[in-house]
Amino acid sequence: MAVQQDIIEVILKDHRTMEELFRRMRSVEADRAGALREFAALLIAHGEAEEAEVYGALKRFKGVDDDEVEHGSEEHAEGNEALLALMEVSEVGSDEWDERLEELVKAVSHHIDEEERTILNGARESVPGERRAELATAFQRERERLLAADCGSIESVRALVRG
Repeated sequence: MAVQQDIIEVILKDHRTMEELFRRMRSVEADRAGALREFAALLIAHGEAEEAEVYGALKRFKGVDDDEVEHGSEEHAEGNEALLALMEVSEVGSDEWDERLEELVKAVSHHIDEEERTILNGARESVPGERRAELATAFQRERERLLAADCGSIESVRALVRG
């Protein structure tokens, strides 16, 4: 029998991957443009899948703060805008690149920190394991669908930001 995943662990794993990609985007020794492409796809797929499959479900539980869930969606939009600003910089490693990268890091790190302290802790306390496993499956399915659809392309990110 397959081991059931937990939505909290799945989200945390993505968060740690994003932090590692930030390190790669900052390093002159890394493929910074490649790390940005990987990051863009993950950020968009992760955020959109959270909003489509997880946030609405979590609002139904008393121990999860609805305002924090709404705020999480607002922070996804801010992160997407910062991502687009970085993607539009023509020269990787330029001063403008570094500036916009730090704006992106700041926006996404703030969101990760808040989400882990509020939404995910609320889910740990209030959402039964079986439901968390169901949410993990739904989240991963939607995330994979978005990744397959090239959700991290600059055209996709522009369309998402411009609504």
